[in-house]
Amino acid sequence: MTSVDEPARQGGRIRDAARTKAEILDVATQEFARAGYDGARVDEIAARTRTTKRMIYYYFGGKEQLFTAVLERAYSVIRQAEQELDVEHLDPVAAIRRLAEVTFDHHEAHPDFIRLVSIENIHDAEHIAASEELGTIGSPALEVTGRILAAGRESGLFTADVDAVDLHALISSFCFFRVANRHTFGALFGRDLVAADQREHYRRMLGDMVIAYLTADRTQD
Repeated sequence: MTSVDEPARQGGRIRDAARTKAEILDVATQEFARAGYDGARVDEIAARTRTTKRMIYYYFGGKEQLFTAVLERAYSVIRQAEQELDVEHLDPVAAIRRLAEVTFDHHEAHPDFIRLVSIENIHDAEHIAASEELGTIGSPALEVTGRILAAGRESGLFTADVDAVDLHALISSFCFFRVANRHTFGALFGRDLVAADQREHYRRMLGDMVIAYLTADRTQD
């Protein structure tokens, strides 16, 4: 029997604890995204990671804490991408377009993230609300976005009365819908929103929509 004093010993060899936890999170991400929070089984996650349910509880505390850890890591990935943005040397239009492209690229590349967010919304964001890490992680892009919007308004280029959070919602809604509703949209309208040959069309379309909104002539309002 494995001792809790030696949590890294599995299969007769020493396993790095960080590597083991990362492997558990990889499989748990897939399982929660596939089956939802209620449908996911810790036993299944344990079997696929060649560990035990007891070990998963040792590392994470339980199914709820494991799901929270999965969400925390999923959000940290996009926050890392935002932190690596280098757009403040660009003019406001090019900078906002680049911000939109980062979200577009991330959501397309991480469909499990879309599923996890949908699942968490079904559960009224209770895991996010209870997470200290997610409560403070924020969005590195929001501060940058705010400065870009201010520069665009100061120059007279941007006319929309919108803050960084509003813009984030606008961009995310398109990117999220495109991935989350791919199958229902395709069944209803016969068009695959994630088709490879349409990728640049939708990527450009997103940027065009956002810039058109920010720069629209509102003298008739």
